[in-house]
Amino acid sequence: MNEELRHGWREWLSSNHRGWRIIVGFVCFICLALFVHFREVRFEVLELNAIAGRYVVATVDFEFPDYESTFILKQQGAGDIGAIYQIDDRELRDARNDLEEKMIRSKEWREASPYSTFEEMYKAADELETELFEARFTDPRTLQKIRELNLPDSHYFEWKAKGEEIPIVLPETFWKKIAERMAKNDAYHPQTISYVLRSFQQQSWTLVEDTTLEHSLRASVTRAIPEKMTRVQAGTRIIDQGERITQRHIAMMQAMKQTLSDNRQLTHARTIVSSLLLALIFTVISALYFRVSQPSFLRSLQQIALFVCIVILTLLIAKLTEYMLLKSSSVVIQGIRYPIVAPFATILICILLSPRIALFAATFLSIILSVSLAVDHSRFLILNLVTSIVVIICSRAIRKRKQIFAICLKSWFSAIPVLFAYMLSDKQMSSVSFFSDVGASLIFLLATAVLVVGLLPALESLFGVVTDMALMEYMDPSSELLCRLAAEIPGTYQHSLVLANLAEACAQAIGANGLFCRVATLYHDIGKLNNPQFFTENQQSEMNIHQLLTPLESTHAIISHVIDGVMLAHKYHLPDSFIDIIREHHGTTLVYYFYHKQLELRGGKKEEVDERQFRYPGPRPRSRESGIIMICDTVEAASRSLEETNEATLAKTIQRIISDKQEDGQFDNCQLTFEELAIIKKTLVKTLLLAHHIRVKYPKK
Repeated sequence: MNEELRHGWREWLSSNHRGWRIIVGFVCFICLALFVHFREVRFEVLELNAIAGRYVVATVDFEFPDYESTFILKQQGAGDIGAIYQIDDRELRDARNDLEEKMIRSKEWREASPYSTFEEMYKAADELETELFEARFTDPRTLQKIRELNLPDSHYFEWKAKGEEIPIVLPETFWKKIAERMAKNDAYHPQTISYVLRSFQQQSWTLVEDTTLEHSLRASVTRAIPEKMTRVQAGTRIIDQGERITQRHIAMMQAMKQTLSDNRQLTHARTIVSSLLLALIFTVISALYFRVSQPSFLRSLQQIALFVCIVILTLLIAKLTEYMLLKSSSVVIQGIRYPIVAPFATILICILLSPRIALFAATFLSIILSVSLAVDHSRFLILNLVTSIVVIICSRAIRKRKQIFAICLKSWFSAIPVLFAYMLSDKQMSSVSFFSDVGASLIFLLATAVLVVGLLPALESLFGVVTDMALMEYMDPSSELLCRLAAEIPGTYQHSLVLANLAEACAQAIGANGLFCRVATLYHDIGKLNNPQFFTENQQSEMNIHQLLTPLESTHAIISHVIDGVMLAHKYHLPDSFIDIIREHHGTTLVYYFYHKQLELRGGKKEEVDERQFRYPGPRPRSRESGIIMICDTVEAASRSLEETNEATLAKTIQRIISDKQEDGQFDNCQLTFEELAIIKKTLVKTLLLAHHIRVKYPKK
């Protein structure tokens, strides 16, 4: 995604326009309606050779492929093909060689056929040999079957075999047909054909069985026999209680299911209205829930779009899984009874949004999937709900991507007792279905972990969400930007490290995102990389460059680190939440030192000094984390200038800083309460005292 497109997408997500939120919700509604509308007919999965626990009755007239009857018909059809014989090819070759030697040694053939040449005789002998080699002898029933299959029968001759391979003389009718076939070729004189035929006709021949041709014909017969369809009337009992399940029962159930599916009339107005109504109910209930329990979620286009995207992905995965289970001919895949799909969405929503939203999504999706997929509704619902809740419990404070596999493994452990309870209720203690279900659930949850790990970076980048896992990666000191900070502006880097500890402690004390505060503060002053000499912590010589500048020029140099920081953040593709911290950590505060110097130059006349020129561009902090970082940044810098560091001086300084910023309106938009500010104050005092603890003086050597 190029920078302009990325910027436009992020602006659209941050617009939070009500119209766009309604459109995204409408897209979710349409996808739900389609998912519910094209649901498959659910039937209990029958296990081959298992004992039926209840009887099953046909609910509709249907036809099913009767494999047993078809097999019997094919066997009977193959039995119609009798033995097929051919002339022994060795005898044919010997007779052919004898004729050729006779024509060479004797001139008898010239007298018998005065108009024939030797070449003509030779070719006629070749053709006769070929005709005899291709000739096949069989019974009348086999010949009739060959004609029914529309197979070539010109080389077949009727012959009632006696099962003996003794040399026999072929009948006159046979040689007459051979002569007629050769006479069709105008290249031979009649005398030539007559002479050659007499040479072969006078001999006795051994007939041998052509088993290869017999097998081929039987295969053709079995393929030509159509599949036998048996009709079952509605109300007919298909399976009796206690009966052993056979392949015939499974075929009947599948045929009845297909018939019911075909009769659903998906294009009928009533069916469409029904699907739309169900989808509308789900959508409205979801909107009402979020309005009551998560009002901030409904006001955020980014969160709504992310939630809808994950829901649609889950529906697509569920439908694809259902298609594979229903259409696959593999016995192993067909044996999967309870696909686990809901944890996929639960993990993503828990990591990218919040556990409370994830809990609603788990319940919401488990219900929708259970009523729409061709599965056992109640058992699918319980299994997906249990595994999803375990995922939510285990997904708190996840900071490494490999932990996702551990979470899915714990979720699998929770699925085992549920499956065991199902087995006990079925009274099938020795059934292999339990182990099959356990293995299938493990495969589904491992696939979920792989998909989540693969999709998380894409969703984080697309929707501008920074997860704890991404924060841990940004905290890596070997990253290019942090290496530059440590090498080029070590003073600012040390200030950022101290500030990170302070901000994290304060955030954790009031329940804010401590890890985000720690990582974001490492990057909040990256703009100082462009002009490090303007900042005291990076000045290594006694010369202060601000002595050469006017107060207004110094102010612009100081303020520029915010603008430069935003530019560097875009260059290094830092998250938008980091960029917000860079913009907001000074808010619209006054650069008081240089403002005061400007007042002194103007003789204390405030009307001659434009205060706006000495203020940061802002905006003011818009989140609790941003407000915490603003307070900690100012307090950390002020604590360095204290002559005496103790609890009283620190408390007084922190109280003054917080009060000044409150009076300046810096906390108006960040939702920090008075109680939270008091907790922050106590935490800062405690943390700074620990940081400035006194060490024991060691004696001189």
